[in-house]
Amino acid sequence: MNGAQTLAPGLTDGVHDSQQAFRAVLDALARPGQVRRIGPALPDVALGGAMARLLLSLSDDETPVWWQRADAGLPHWLRFHTGATVAERPEAASFAVFTDLGQGLALSDFAAGTTAAPEFSTTLLIELPGLADGPVLAWHGPGIQTVQHVGLQGLPADFWTRWQANHAAFPQGVDIIFTCGDRALGLPRTTRVRRLEGV
Repeated sequence: MNGAQTLAPGLTDGVHDSQQAFRAVLDALARPGQVRRIGPALPDVALGGAMARLLLSLSDDETPVWWQRADAGLPHWLRFHTGATVAERPEAASFAVFTDLGQGLALSDFAAGTTAAPEFSTTLLIELPGLADGPVLAWHGPGIQTVQHVGLQGLPADFWTRWQANHAAFPQGVDIIFTCGDRALGLPRTTRVRRLEGV
C-alpha cells in the first residue's frame, strides 16, 4: 500500500457532494432502472466516480463494508474518510462492494434482514462495464409506472435466477445499486424482473 493510495482524497466539498450523491441514489432506488448521475472519478481512487462517491456518502463508523477485492488500499481509504470498518463476513456487512463479477455473486450470502426488521439487510454496490446496451429485461414494481426496460452489461448468467429468489423473500432481501463510471442505477428488492418474450 503506498502513500498516495492511503491518503487519496475524499469529496472536495464534503457536505454538498455527499448530499448530492445521497439524493441521487435515493432517487435511483425510488425509480428502479432509471440512471442517475452521481459524479466524476476521484483522484487516486481505484473505483469509478459513482462507486467512490456513494461509499463516501453512505458509509460511516456504524456501517461495516465487505470488499470483494480489498486491494489498492481501498478499505483504509474509506475508513480514513468515513470511519467505516471492514466486514470480515458477507452477512455482517451493511454495504458490499463488487468490482469483478467474474468471481461470482451469491446474493444469499448477505444479510437479508428479518420479517420484523427488513431494513437490517446488506446493500450491494456493483460496478459494471455498462448500465445499457446489455441483454434487455422488463422491470416492474413500485416506482415504475408500467414497465422499465433495462439492459445491464456484465452480469453472470445465473444472476436473474438468484434475483428472483431474493425478490420472492420480500420484505426480506438485499437491495442493489449498480454503478458505471459517474452513474448509478437502483434495483430494490421490490422490483420484479422478467425476460422479454422472444428473448
